Amino acid sequence: MAGLTPEFPIARELPKARQLSPAREAWRRFCRHKMAVASLVVLVCMVLLVVLGPLVWKLAINDIDFTARLKSPSAAHPLGTDDLGQDLFARMLYGGRISLAVGLAAMAMALVVGVSIGAIAGVARGRVDAALMWLTDLFLSLPQLPLLLLLIYLFRDRLKSVFGPEVGVFILIVIVIGGFRWMPVARLVRAQFFSLREKEYVEAARALGASTLRQVVRHILPNTLGPVIVAGTIDVAAAIIAESTLSFLGLGFPPDIPTWGRILFDSKDYLDIAPHWAMFPGTAIFLAVLTINFIGDGLRDALDPRKVL
Repeated sequence: MAGLTPEFPIARELPKARQLSPAREAWRRFCRHKMAVASLVVLVCMVLLVVLGPLVWKLAINDIDFTARLKSPSAAHPLGTDDLGQDLFARMLYGGRISLAVGLAAMAMALVVGVSIGAIAGVARGRVDAALMWLTDLFLSLPQLPLLLLLIYLFRDRLKSVFGPEVGVFILIVIVIGGFRWMPVARLVRAQFFSLREKEYVEAARALGASTLRQVVRHILPNTLGPVIVAGTIDVAAAIIAESTLSFLGLGFPPDIPTWGRILFDSKDYLDIAPHWAMFPGTAIFLAVLTINFIGDGLRDALDPRKVL
């Protein structure tokens, strides 16, 4: 009607979009990668099995029973036995802890060394950067397997006499493998530092008088963790393969310490009559490396801010 002001519907307040924390957003992206999620489940099951399995399956790894030698999998021996009648399931559980521990420890060492050298090279300029990159290129050019064998030959007996046969070999293998895995991490961190130190928030912190150490610790280093975590997962898989290779060549842990690679080495002469002896440790190594690589792919997608899922 004339003279009346038109009525407009009252605008309702729209609900605010739910804000996700960076960790939840990364987890949501990671869950979109189905193979990564499945691999995470498989890897967690393997870790729980090797950690908690000996509490349930209490057969000793060195119990010898010649009446049960080279037996196929059965109810008494789920993975069969070896040439001495030792239970392979118990030895696989024990060796899995060592193989996974070697991978994680070597990865931690490679990340610490690589991040430290890459950060110093990324902050410093001139001769320091050139010297560190020359050292990195030098390590990259060295033939890894011959040097691994040489270092183990030179220092294995010394460390075994100081720390014992198991701990001494563990320390040596972790140092040797980790010492040849830090170079890609150092190059990655250095490249990230060169890119991030020119960002606006770093320049703002520098303009406000933040010291170089504060710029690195508070602003630059946290933003390099995504690629470093992805590289770390690859290092775990590479360290497991390297330890298995050394043990398969007979240069890893002693025969009475059954890592997965050592079990493979012991089974090589019985492949025709006891294939199960080699099949199970080979499958465990394959699954561990495959799942870790898929998890690395999922972390790469989850931590990449440029990737839209």
